[in-house]
Amino acid sequence: MPVSSAPDAGLETLMSGYQQADDEAATALIEKVSPMLLRFFWLQAFSRRHADDLLQETWMRIHKARHTYRPGEPVLPWIFAIARYTGLDSYRKTRRIEFRETQVEVLPEIAAAPPVSQDVAEIDAMLGALPESQREVLVMLKVSGMTMEEVARATSSSIGSVKQKAHRAYRTLRSALMGGARAR
Repeated sequence: MPVSSAPDAGLETLMSGYQQADDEAATALIEKVSPMLLRFFWLQAFSRRHADDLLQETWMRIHKARHTYRPGEPVLPWIFAIARYTGLDSYRKTRRIEFRETQVEVLPEIAAAPPVSQDVAEIDAMLGALPESQREVLVMLKVSGMTMEEVARATSSSIGSVKQKAHRAYRTLRSALMGGARAR
């Protein structure tokens, strides 16, 4: 049986309880994992505007597929794999719809978005410049706190591929930061 990390062990217990129709375990699992999933979707360029909907759709899929989770296995890679495919399915669906839609020349007025600090906007822009696969790996590693092995499982990649994507993302971000520091 695989060795599980300490924080994930509690999630495994909650997931096992969820599989056995324990309402309290299901609620606790949702409360612990939802913030990570929401950040994951929010940081994906293609899903930012639909993050709440994707979170709900992910939990619907998890509920339908909860019987496929094998107790003793890490929970986060299993959940993030479902979240990843939920996001990809949504992206594909949105692309099909947008391809068939026509653009409106005059948009209706909308309420102003809350102001975003310049630092957050700069980081957002730098992350947005990364290729999707690198941004996805970086978010799972640094925002969600997953291990290389968990990210590899969630993305159906090898650990070496995850390391390579992370390294390339770090290098790109470092270059952007160094270029921005010189410009100031």
